[in-house]
Amino acid sequence: MSGTGLIFHEHFLLHDTGMAVVGSPAEPYPYLEPEAHVEHPRRVGRIKELLDHTRLTERLQPVGFEPASLEDVALFHTPEHIQNVLTLSARDGRGDAGQGAPLSRGSFEVALLAVGGACAAVDAVLDRSVDNSYALIRPPGHHAVAHQGMGFCLFGNVAIAVKRALARGTAERVMVLDWDVHHGNGTQEAFYDDDRVLMVSLHQDGLYPENSGLVDDAGGEAAAGSTVNVPLPAGTGDAGYMETLERVIFPIARQFAPDLIVVSNGLDASRSDPLGRMVITAGGYRRMTRATMNLADELCDGKLAVIHEGGYSQSYAPVCGLAIIEELLGIDSGVADNLGGQARADRLRPSFEVGLDVERALAEVVATQSAYWQLEPVS
Repeated sequence: MSGTGLIFHEHFLLHDTGMAVVGSPAEPYPYLEPEAHVEHPRRVGRIKELLDHTRLTERLQPVGFEPASLEDVALFHTPEHIQNVLTLSARDGRGDAGQGAPLSRGSFEVALLAVGGACAAVDAVLDRSVDNSYALIRPPGHHAVAHQGMGFCLFGNVAIAVKRALARGTAERVMVLDWDVHHGNGTQEAFYDDDRVLMVSLHQDGLYPENSGLVDDAGGEAAAGSTVNVPLPAGTGDAGYMETLERVIFPIARQFAPDLIVVSNGLDASRSDPLGRMVITAGGYRRMTRATMNLADELCDGKLAVIHEGGYSQSYAPVCGLAIIEELLGIDSGVADNLGGQARADRLRPSFEVGLDVERALAEVVATQSAYWQLEPVS
């Protein structure tokens, strides 16, 4: 088998985050009127529907998978957190597995399935069953820390999948590239003292979590330089993200020399997302994917697994997802351009111009990371 593997199961749509209230029950603003939680099943379901509608699903290789074992989840999470998710999920009501990690009856089983999907995406690439893979899973994972869930995330899907590959010896050096609009704090925690993993997070500066993903957070004493945080200004756009990859991240990756690249694919940096302001277009995601595929070809025989994270625009995130998966397959049907109004989006200045605030942000990252890697200064 070769080509692009797809990991998906309809049970991912059963994780029920319920309704959300703007403000708090004590002091609602402007009204105590619940609305659907943004981490809604449709945000993944609509991507799968678009893949089916465009018949792209037929060109993908289905990858079989099972729920993760508790032993695998315990590679990162504490027994207390695992038990807490299980206990809350067994009740008929709703609960929170940490800070902003809502769940309901049955969510524990779905979360195990999501971890299992991430593990299968990594395994399929490492054993060369497929050329690359996309895990269309939920709940997301990159905010979950060892002792609790955070930011809609119950278990650290990517963190566990990478730890499992390292423990099994199927990978020795892994690069995690997280381009979700929010900082990948949970994945960072998992590998902050592990020099076998290059953890890179591109995120909107100061967004979430608070005071997380700072430039100076560059790895623990035993793994200095193995964490690369790039907090970017709101409105960075396609050109700024590509500049970040080509000028800063890829030169570091070449020196690190991974044998596997895993992308934490957040579609919430898109131009229409309600939780971010980074204005990446579907075409921008396509370019980032192609550049990362080329890097994987150069460094690790093309071994690339893409794991779904955030992305909360139910109209535009599916278009971005389609563009990414098409690029993994090496095709461009033009559907994403038409649905996403790419021609109009390309006229937005951040799509073609790197702003001065982005240049300043990159200069700060280079100044910090030059202590560990050979990098050209940003003028």
